[in-house]
Amino acid sequence: MSKQAITIGATPLLDAIRSPEDFRGFSVDDLVRLAREVREETVRTVSITGGHLGASLGVVELSVALHHVFDTPHDRLIWDVGHQCYPHKILTGRRDKMHTLRQGGGLSGFTKRSESPYDPFGAGHSSTSISAGLGMAVARDLGGAQGNVIAVIGDGAMSAGMAFEAMNNAGSMDSRLIVILNDNDMSIAPPVGAMSAYLSRLISSKSFRSVRELAKQISKRLPKGLEEAARRAEEYARGFVTGGTLFEEMGFYYVGPIDGHNLDHLLPVLKNVRDDKGAGPVLIHVVTRKGNGYAPAENAPDKYHGVGKFDVVTGKQVKAKRNAPTYTEVFARALIAEGRADDRIVAVTAAMPTGTGVDAFAKEFPERVFDVGIAEQHAVTFSAGLAAEGYKPFCALYSTFLQRGYDQVVHDVVLQGLPVRFAIDRAGLVGADGATHAGAFDLAYLCCLPSMVVMAPADEGELMHAVATARAYDDGPSAFRYPRGEGVGVDLPERGHVLEIGRGRVVRRGSAVALLSLGTRLGAAREAADILAGHGLAISVADARFAKPIDHDLVRELARTHEVLITIEEGAQGGFGAHVLHFLANEGLLDGGLKMRTMTLPDHFMDHDAPGVQLEKAGLTARAIVAQVLETLGKDSVDAAHPARA
Repeated sequence: MSKQAITIGATPLLDAIRSPEDFRGFSVDDLVRLAREVREETVRTVSITGGHLGASLGVVELSVALHHVFDTPHDRLIWDVGHQCYPHKILTGRRDKMHTLRQGGGLSGFTKRSESPYDPFGAGHSSTSISAGLGMAVARDLGGAQGNVIAVIGDGAMSAGMAFEAMNNAGSMDSRLIVILNDNDMSIAPPVGAMSAYLSRLISSKSFRSVRELAKQISKRLPKGLEEAARRAEEYARGFVTGGTLFEEMGFYYVGPIDGHNLDHLLPVLKNVRDDKGAGPVLIHVVTRKGNGYAPAENAPDKYHGVGKFDVVTGKQVKAKRNAPTYTEVFARALIAEGRADDRIVAVTAAMPTGTGVDAFAKEFPERVFDVGIAEQHAVTFSAGLAAEGYKPFCALYSTFLQRGYDQVVHDVVLQGLPVRFAIDRAGLVGADGATHAGAFDLAYLCCLPSMVVMAPADEGELMHAVATARAYDDGPSAFRYPRGEGVGVDLPERGHVLEIGRGRVVRRGSAVALLSLGTRLGAAREAADILAGHGLAISVADARFAKPIDHDLVRELARTHEVLITIEEGAQGGFGAHVLHFLANEGLLDGGLKMRTMTLPDHFMDHDAPGVQLEKAGLTARAIVAQVLETLGKDSVDAAHPARA
């Protein structure tokens, strides 16, 4: 694989490119220079905006080659996950907007259909590309159209069952589909070299495939046993040399492995596959390196997977001064404390040990941590199996990824009453990662499940109590959700204490209006109460702690002693507030004139932006709460509100 030094300078070839059409006539030497300029541009851009660097640097040559060989956007090019799409964006007319990457009103950090015709399928989650590509290929065939469909999927994403479901389906069909397996981590192939490149070029050629097809036709005239033996001998002989037996068995024509950073090797294979219009799916196995060409990213691919702003020369990342530990760090601290006290505690995650804090637990208890790869369905049911045998699994997943294992939560955990503990990171809005990664729906999809205990701590100290409570609760499944980012700076205990299930707390007593907050919007509720109190309104503020079961006694008290009751949650409609409203209606507590309102995330997906801006747009800031209180009371301003009642 090529070694290149990053020297940010002139980019004469890239400067002249507005679309892939502009470099389809380039020579190999020009394409090599173009790739160098794209790599430099990617590093320069991400050093300013932050984002996913290592994966994007790993596919620079592949991006150049694909757009050079294929007629995009007529040919459909689908990037799995999409976090490696920065070179693709630079080459498809979006270079002048790369400085807006992951910022409000700017480019998404992932592929997005509404952003460009070169993004035929949006993705922020993994392992969707082959399924989507097969659907597009079948649609093309049904409509009698022409064109190629190319799905680029990383080897990590191949650990998800959905990818193999799609391959199993594709392998049984005649629709033409090209899958690029970007092998950058798992090392599932033998070393790549000149002989491998020669073999890949040979077996991808039309002449070789024609000879192979002729051999197949001849073998069909042999007795049945000999025909099958001949077929298997040919496939296994080629598979022995190339490593593609698995994919051949699934019905794909396998080509590879190929050095994904060597255009002399890559281009002929892509052209061969493009020009051969034979039926059925083809898999091209490309070996790349994360962070290729930029030493800091090559040497620390985990740290440069997602980065903040950094110095191009040194690679040193610019990190804002922190006032408190992150919620993820506090979860790790709490889990370690519980793990020391109970050797039945184990941690399960799906390819996100660092993102969920499970890596810290692994340092102390390496035998009690299980990273199952990008396989959330398996993670959930694997945890259910552990729980069935008396262990205490904490299944740590991002809220947005837990969605992928929802049937398993329902069928394998909740239906059987198994005490799996779900640690739900990135609950609520997530800033620059945008709609694909926002944890908007977990309250709605968990609170509707019978017997599920759902907690939402208001700060990092409460998070430690939630972890302790989940550890102690053995009567069924439980979950606790917490946001991305720093805590509020409260003092942390050495170990959390166990909370009473379904019991909230009142943190401020008033009489006119009750604010019932769930989760980390409690700080905004308190701030709103301070503003309103300064203008004569006595406001009660309560922390629900539990989204399910609801603290019925607390809700009754608030409903009976206040004119207005407002619930506040950083989650979609249909969550905590809906359950409170359901309870109040069934109890007849709305009949006496109580004014009930719910404050939730808006009923649309929220684009990437700064976290504070997102909360303002969502209407969940202290100022928005004040406005909701006044509107509910029928007042135009704080000064017009009536004074506090005794």
